[in-house]
Amino acid sequence: MTMKTETRANGRGASPWAAIGVTVLFAALICGILPAERTDQFKGAGIRSSTYGRPDDPGPGYWARTGTEIAAKFPGAKPEAIWIVSRLKGRGTEMSFPVPPGTDPLITGMSEDISEPVLKLFDELGYRVWLQTEPGWAPIEEVFHVMLERYGHHKCVVGVGVDVEWHRSNNPDAGDPVTDEMAEAWLAEARSHDPSYRMFLKHFRQDVMPPAARDGILFVDDSQIFDSADAMIAEFAEWGKSFAPAPVGFQYGYRTDKPWWGPMKDPVKEIGDRILAAVPNTEMLIWVDFSIQDVFPPDPAKGDRVKTIVKNP
Repeated sequence: MTMKTETRANGRGASPWAAIGVTVLFAALICGILPAERTDQFKGAGIRSSTYGRPDDPGPGYWARTGTEIAAKFPGAKPEAIWIVSRLKGRGTEMSFPVPPGTDPLITGMSEDISEPVLKLFDELGYRVWLQTEPGWAPIEEVFHVMLERYGHHKCVVGVGVDVEWHRSNNPDAGDPVTDEMAEAWLAEARSHDPSYRMFLKHFRQDVMPPAARDGILFVDDSQIFDSADAMIAEFAEWGKSFAPAPVGFQYGYRTDKPWWGPMKDPVKEIGDRILAAVPNTEMLIWVDFSIQDVFPPDPAKGDRVKTIVKNP
């Protein structure tokens, strides 16, 4: 079974703009230029979760609680989640629930629904949830239709998302570019279920994003493998500037970057605060599931499942 992993090729995260961004940042400090004034676009902070990013799943209560704890670190933020309900499988995608008969053969499903319990908790806790797909070659309009027929009744759902790295691709460093026509058609399908829905497009490269389509779209950067926090902030600032005034979001906390964020007392907040200061059109901040249990250890006293390691006598 093909799956997306955290590990990427060298240079996966840091674009050629990173060095330029650092230079500009230092020049701004020297000249006494103040950070850009924040807008009212920032809405939420929380978690990313996928079946492969949580092999030792602590349970729905853990995810619901952790996203709420992350949001509490940022005044005014609502708990937010990128919840991957459609993961890459072969040339297509596998839903986190049984799919109805007659669905496109590139869209398969699991034998039982593994997302419904946590989505119910997200409803109760006032979450903003984005249902994400890793489509492969599956038709994205139908993917959105199937997932929203299943989960669109949840009040926590604010939109859908596409990881463009897996758009007509099995290579996490690739993904076919999204045209304006594609983006508009995908969003139109989502909005046929609810006119208020929005869509995010996620990648670490700007050149795969639609050149002009902006209405209803959030642009998410999931870059990693940075030498330092400064390099990350410089690249994220360039991402935000490139898509402004459209809203942007960021995934961070990858283990490939842990050598420099690991020593921080509160990496979720420290990095998040720097992103918000550098990127005024930030709408959401997301800590990834690959390392979330390092920062927020599961607590059996709160009902979390904890993997038990059995030692040989």
